[in-house]
Amino acid sequence: MPSLPVITGLGFVTSIGHDRTTVLRHLRELRHGFESVEFFGNPNLAVKIAGTVKGFFFPTTNWRDWRWPEQFSVDRELIRGLAPHGVYAICAMQQALAEAGLDRNQLRDGSTGLFCASAGSPFMLGSFLDQMNQTRGERGNPMGIVTSIAGTLNFNLAAHYGITGAVCGFVSACSSSSHALGYAMDEIRLGRQQRMLVVGAEDITDVSVLSFSSLRALSNNPDPATASRPFDRRRDGFVGTGGAVALILEDAALARSRGARIQAELIGWGQAGDGHSVAASHPQGAGLREAMRRTLADARVSAGDIAYVNAHATSTPAGDRSEALALKAIFTDQGAHPRISSTKALTGHGLSLAGAMEAAFCTLAISEGFIPGAAHLEEPDPICAGLDLPRTSLDEAPRLVLNNSSGFGGSNVCHVLRRPT
Repeated sequence: MPSLPVITGLGFVTSIGHDRTTVLRHLRELRHGFESVEFFGNPNLAVKIAGTVKGFFFPTTNWRDWRWPEQFSVDRELIRGLAPHGVYAICAMQQALAEAGLDRNQLRDGSTGLFCASAGSPFMLGSFLDQMNQTRGERGNPMGIVTSIAGTLNFNLAAHYGITGAVCGFVSACSSSSHALGYAMDEIRLGRQQRMLVVGAEDITDVSVLSFSSLRALSNNPDPATASRPFDRRRDGFVGTGGAVALILEDAALARSRGARIQAELIGWGQAGDGHSVAASHPQGAGLREAMRRTLADARVSAGDIAYVNAHATSTPAGDRSEALALKAIFTDQGAHPRISSTKALTGHGLSLAGAMEAAFCTLAISEGFIPGAAHLEEPDPICAGLDLPRTSLDEAPRLVLNNSSGFGGSNVCHVLRRPT
């Protein structure tokens, strides 16, 4: 019989908080993490808002200049190989392991694996390449590659924690950490691993955010209270953010045998491609619709069983429209009306981080008995007619939750989480 993956630990470094208690309060109260930012020191730029990660400072690419909140401990030897989002990831992992009641020695016997997701660090890579170009290849940071490329998280975390089980990094844009979570589920369901560490993280720097401006994907709204408003008729793009979230997945029998608190069960996942565009969502949401259908089938539940959907909705005009149509096809057209919201209204869009972050938010919703409201929604887009988009958080304990992610190239991934039985 397949093993059941369960979640026993969460860790957060996000725009809405760096610990469970703060994140939970902000989700319940719909308190966003946005601030006014002057990217590149240029007041003429149209993009002026970001989901900032408070208390962390990375003014240069030299690790000696970096600072983080005093509640976290980052080893000076380790930090030499890290990008800024690697620092976030270490801080999130410390929380998740403590919450799960695990120490580093319990991770080293081969039964624990590590799946990570990030886009790498343009901040660190740019510095590394500039140095090589300026010196015509005669000088280069010996740690330049491992601090900057997309595998930097799994390189550093696997070595630091002594992971000898499955280790892999995932790169599928905004679906990356959702892929990491789905394949981690399978490692446990197939009996290959007893425990999986899943980490999604991204820098938040001028280059990591403003790179999306040329795509016209970012909001030009200068008001932190309304810049990110998924499904609203006046949305105009997403707000960038960074940070890290870590989840501890374990075989249910293992978790119970050691007395761990099971916060949620992961009972199904699925994926499907749009086969449509390198950057734009399928206009009818075809790939996401199929990913949701496959996920429900894998979980062996019906549309009517889902109580809450954490939508991918980033607050872009085309993306939200596509997802609304997919949600209507799967739910509304079948007479199902789950509560729906996108927590990116509060955090901003974390890119590779998004799927893991929102899976953790879904876990909080299940374990703490509430549904986050659709923050900043003033006038729903008419395309959303028939969708249940509550304006405030609800004191309802969802039994089954669906989490959606979509990325460049039409990469769509979904998960179903369940209240522990």
